[in-house]
Amino acid sequence: MIRAVYQWLDQRLRLRPLEEMLLNEPIPGGTSWVYVFGSATLFLFLLQLLTGMFLAIYYAPTPDHAYDSVQFIMSSVTFGAFVRGLHHWGASAMVVAIGLHMLQVYLYGAYKPPREVMWMVGVVLFLLTLAFAFSGYLLPWDQKAYWATQIGINMVGTVPWIGDALVRIIRGGDHLGALTLTRFFALHILFLPLMTLGLIALHLFILRRVGPAGMYEERRTVGKGGAVRPERRRRIASEPFYPRQVFMDAVVMGVVFLIVVGLAIGLPFPLADKANPSDTSFRPIPEWYFLFYYQGLKYVHGPLEPLATWILPAVFYAVLMFLPFIDRNPARNPVRRPTAILLGVLFLVGMFGLMTVSLQEIYSVPTTNPSVVRGQELYAKLQCNGCHRIHGSGGAVGPDLSYVGRGRDRDWLIRHFKDPQAVSPGSIMPAFSLTASELDDLTDYMLSLK
Repeated sequence: MIRAVYQWLDQRLRLRPLEEMLLNEPIPGGTSWVYVFGSATLFLFLLQLLTGMFLAIYYAPTPDHAYDSVQFIMSSVTFGAFVRGLHHWGASAMVVAIGLHMLQVYLYGAYKPPREVMWMVGVVLFLLTLAFAFSGYLLPWDQKAYWATQIGINMVGTVPWIGDALVRIIRGGDHLGALTLTRFFALHILFLPLMTLGLIALHLFILRRVGPAGMYEERRTVGKGGAVRPERRRRIASEPFYPRQVFMDAVVMGVVFLIVVGLAIGLPFPLADKANPSDTSFRPIPEWYFLFYYQGLKYVHGPLEPLATWILPAVFYAVLMFLPFIDRNPARNPVRRPTAILLGVLFLVGMFGLMTVSLQEIYSVPTTNPSVVRGQELYAKLQCNGCHRIHGSGGAVGPDLSYVGRGRDRDWLIRHFKDPQAVSPGSIMPAFSLTASELDDLTDYMLSLK
């Protein structure tokens, strides 16, 4: 039945040339399990598209409703928590897959001529994958999403001359709010998917034009007496993409899907508290694939801060983009490319080293000081945000308290709370009747604002 339908369609659409192009492409050196990462990445991207479409049906991209809509998906929609889990863990799996794919291409020297353009398109696809991760992180509108995004946007502000303009474009205003969420949602479900689909098509088109790179090894023929004759080298025989490579790709796709399903069921991704712009005591932690960068930022301060926030990343991605033109060594065998392999190893060691240190610090951090939490609740109860602003949220009648803990000590703050006019003559702040414990709690909260 299926063959009859195929023949009927082939008579009208001429499918056989397409079949020849897609399935019978020769792979130099034969098929291999190391070639599966590109197909796995494509499969995970399609999984993200599918799960994202179902999530978008119920999601409301406004600060008032985003958090509640995600909670509704997880608690009330049939299979909602499972689909969100697939989407979350699928994103992590996609980062792993595209990273392994680029590592395999780098190790095999498959970025060398005539595949320079294909490598450059792949680098852009890698950047788009990270943009997917960053833009999607804000959408649940919980504490982790809000403050991690705030940090990311602030780093953009360190770019000289255009930093402030870029921040305003990203945020859609002076602070992270409704316009920011709307822009991130549109970027995540419209702009990035369309750009990615177009570049995937271009990537595959170039692959079909230049062909797979295949293995880097060359067999040497052996002459009389066992002597190797380098002048008579010949390449390993090629093998068509179908059926062996198709089988390998399908097996890996199935395994990856089962892993993602297992993680979605066994490790559900919970929401934190709803985003609270005044809660500056919250310590955001990015996703694991940004941890090494997050850790590196801790070692650079003051005038050198732009070095970590944008200079080194810009240099790294520029080198990655133009690697085929920087690496003039014509050899593809890793043994004959010691400099490139050493640099790659050093980068991986540094990345995983920083990630390990970051994880150790995260799990050694003590729980939030209960006094700070009580002080934050007291701040909200007294409606202090009617006059004071913290990181863009609140009134502008009184001083901005975003970094008050950096400029005032405990004694000054307690005296100010007891009698504002005595400490700050002319202050319109009323004197609140607070107990000693409430004074300590409110002061601890103010001191945490750094």
